[in-house]
Amino acid sequence: MKSRIAMWACGGALIVALWSMYLSSMPGAPRGIVAILLDATCPIALARQRHLTIGVVVLANALTYALAGLMAETIWRTAKRPLKQTA
Repeated sequence: MKSRIAMWACGGALIVALWSMYLSSMPGAPRGIVAILLDATCPIALARQRHLTIGVVVLANALTYALAGLMAETIWRTAKRPLKQTA
């Protein structure tokens, strides 16, 4: 389970890397559907008023995805177990 949560965290870090490459090529702030997708996939982006370094954003998003992965994997494990039959 630890490796799966680590994969979730790496996925969150990868998302930040992809967003930073995409946004660096855009003039101005994201608008419309791009802003909605950015806020949905990178929740730390909601703190746009603060000047955060890319390292803080990567760490925050990796932690967010690790917590989401922990919750998802916990739910998945409990749902995957067979129910005990009482006779």
